[in-house]
Amino acid sequence: MAASPALSIQDAARRPTERVLLDLDTTKVGLGEPEAARRLAVVGPNALRTHKAQPGAVLWRQLRSPILRLLLATAGLSVFLGDITNSVVIAVILAVSIGLGFSSEFRAERAAEALHKRVTHTVVALRDGKERQLDVVRLVPGDVVRLFLGAIVPADIRLLVCDEMSCDESILTGESLPVRKDPAPVGGEVSVGDMSSCAFMGTVIQFGSCTGVVVATGGRAEFGQIALGLGEGQPQTEFQQGLKRFSYLLLQVAVVLTTLIFIANLLLGRPFIESLLFSLAIAVGITPQLLPAVVSTCLATGTRMLARRNVLVKRLVCIEDLGDMDVLVTDKTGTLTEGRIGFSKALPVLPDLSVAELFLLGLVSTEMDFSGAVVSTEGHNPLDTALWNAPAAREFVPGSWKRVDIVPFDHQRRMSSVLVSDPAGNQRIISKGAPEDLMRLCVDVPPDAHSRLDELYDQGARVVAVATRATVNLPGLGIADERGLRLAGFLTFQDNPKPNAKESLVELAALGITVKIATGDNARVAEKVCRELGLVLGGTLTGIQMDAMTDEHLIVAARDANIFARVSPEQKARLIRLLRQDGSAVGFLGDGVNDALGLHKADVGISVDSATDVAKDAADIVLMDKDLGVLAEGVRDGRRIFANTMKYVLMGTSSNFGNMFSAATASVVLSFLPMLPGQILLNNLLYDTGQLAIPGDNVDKEQMFAPSHWDISLIRRFMLLFGPISSLFDFATFSLMIFAVHAAQGEFRAGWFIESIATQTLIIFAIRTRRVPFLRSRPSMGLLGSALGVVALGIFIPLSPVAGLLGFDPLPAPFFLSLLGLTVVYLVLVEIAKSWFFSRSERRAPTSRKREGPHHVHRRASRFSVAGPLGPGGARVASKQVVRSSADHRAT
Repeated sequence: MAASPALSIQDAARRPTERVLLDLDTTKVGLGEPEAARRLAVVGPNALRTHKAQPGAVLWRQLRSPILRLLLATAGLSVFLGDITNSVVIAVILAVSIGLGFSSEFRAERAAEALHKRVTHTVVALRDGKERQLDVVRLVPGDVVRLFLGAIVPADIRLLVCDEMSCDESILTGESLPVRKDPAPVGGEVSVGDMSSCAFMGTVIQFGSCTGVVVATGGRAEFGQIALGLGEGQPQTEFQQGLKRFSYLLLQVAVVLTTLIFIANLLLGRPFIESLLFSLAIAVGITPQLLPAVVSTCLATGTRMLARRNVLVKRLVCIEDLGDMDVLVTDKTGTLTEGRIGFSKALPVLPDLSVAELFLLGLVSTEMDFSGAVVSTEGHNPLDTALWNAPAAREFVPGSWKRVDIVPFDHQRRMSSVLVSDPAGNQRIISKGAPEDLMRLCVDVPPDAHSRLDELYDQGARVVAVATRATVNLPGLGIADERGLRLAGFLTFQDNPKPNAKESLVELAALGITVKIATGDNARVAEKVCRELGLVLGGTLTGIQMDAMTDEHLIVAARDANIFARVSPEQKARLIRLLRQDGSAVGFLGDGVNDALGLHKADVGISVDSATDVAKDAADIVLMDKDLGVLAEGVRDGRRIFANTMKYVLMGTSSNFGNMFSAATASVVLSFLPMLPGQILLNNLLYDTGQLAIPGDNVDKEQMFAPSHWDISLIRRFMLLFGPISSLFDFATFSLMIFAVHAAQGEFRAGWFIESIATQTLIIFAIRTRRVPFLRSRPSMGLLGSALGVVALGIFIPLSPVAGLLGFDPLPAPFFLSLLGLTVVYLVLVEIAKSWFFSRSERRAPTSRKREGPHHVHRRASRFSVAGPLGPGGARVASKQVVRSSADHRAT
């Protein structure tokens, strides 16, 4: 049994189609199910990613935090220096932080995995000679597939038949212009961009349609090699970049402060090891050690809440991006409307044309193949599908009309044309598309046609114009032939607004989100839908008007306008790009072929499960149910996450900085260390443990009304204001201990330990809200209980039997009365300073937001995803195995 050589896409591009089919042991009608199943077992799924929750990957993400790396380095150094106490305390901190972050994120990934299993990306494939919708991950070499406008090519395929097809290959080659395709073999050694006889995985059909045979899948495809080369690590979101900048700020402060403390203690003649350990404890103390755990817990909690509402968040951090959104650009069809497009009626404008004849012209001008007994609507646009699903389509006689050629629909022309022969053998061109574009190509348009069209638009109908002209013996059809047409009439379709869309838009507006409609429909139709939904009209721009504007003028106009009508995919993408450059965090909600560019450009792309594959692929968040209302809930969850994260950040940086500054100053002024390294670390462990309930804390309503953003300068100013206030009361405690209590070393350390725990834990109740604490803003019971419990434990430890082991001595009773008074004054002063600080906080300056190439590759690769291992398909050798298996099958 001889083995055939492996067939590469380069070889397939150079060989005739008959030879390629022979090499792949397949036919033009595809594989049989048994053979396809056997090949799938050999090469593995057509997948580049796994959406199975992986414990190892989740754990690694926890360990990548700069803060945890600092703790690891400090623990290692403590072990090296023989300080077992510090090492144990740091190890406990690490275990708590990593354990909490891991458990929360892994639970969220399990919830996301369950939703991922419900999202499918399908392709029309021929199996056993019949068209069927097949999950893209089940494709194997030798499968024959049919692809239409807007489809993402599911594998590397050799084209068998093309209808005026062009592909957007920018994700592979970086070339922005579409590449025209032709089944004819190419000659010589050519690059990917020159293989016109092939279509490649991950590229998008921008024009036309095709039938092709799969040559390579998964990691053997050209796009697969790029995606696998990038690995699983994805580009960071705005939220992640903010966390990163914040972590580096803390590291800089820690390095400077600890270096100065270490040098000062050495100059004072303190032992080297003692000075180094104390400095390391200061470095650990100034960092909010549980920040990674708090962030992961916040994100995971929000993700699980959205999962219960059937919302799939592809990446955990995308939920915070959703809360960051202040502008939502949305398509109209399928998002504000029901998306169930139904044919309404045919309205002829030619006096000698009947309603039935106009409908028939519309029917045969669709891109469906109507030569057979059964017309398949799989994968075609919803307007064409609505025509064939109309009752009048049942009267069509298969084979009565013959199609000679076709110029498919594209979003620039907004029309399609066919060259057909009617039952009498007369040849004619029939064009169908957007009325404004098609009527410009017509002659002798009836005077009342425009007024009738306006009436239809005012009724909210979607309208398609049909035009025709007779020809004789025309061998083929091109765009140049779309001229001299006669307007036959209008086909109208209905797509009603969703019942709950109005309520959802009101909720979004209440959250401070400006909603803008970008649609390919006529402006009057969009305006009518918006009026029905109660959306305040701030102005309308058409695609033609947008093209006439410079970027600077369009930015200004787009701030007020909220309807963008008759816009192309490129115009939608330009609008989103300019809004982002203007400083807005832009979400884009779309479900159609022409929405993919906009979804890629947005800060957060949102689609629905019933959307086209290209739209679901480009989205960060997929709504499993067509319920616009869950978007508002998602925004609330995102803002709740950010608000609770910032509570921990502001509290931790201010109180930690203040306490460590106090410790640094006291270590230089006093003749002994104000707190031992182990006591500092224990203090921080207790304090951080009390904040673990922050992710579930209540958030004030006003924090939901507008998005908040990372502002490192605000965090720095907050730290420099509230840190010294904390130090001021630390110094007051020091004075109390020295001059009133006359405390020895053990008493001094016990007193400051208790005061430090009390002040930096209780301050959370002031910092968690801009309102008056407790009276106008109540914390959650979990946060209240954990904070008070930590304060009680902090007071108990220096009085407990283990106090001596930790270096504490008992304190006299009057100290606690004085401490109570100091704490009350401290909290009052913090409340006054808080009101002053936030009243003068300024909005951040607009920043330009970017989406890099790897971001697009990762998004697209996510559609080729399975719930298990990728299997043997990750290596090119598997391609040889399937061909050998096929050869053995033929010989048998």
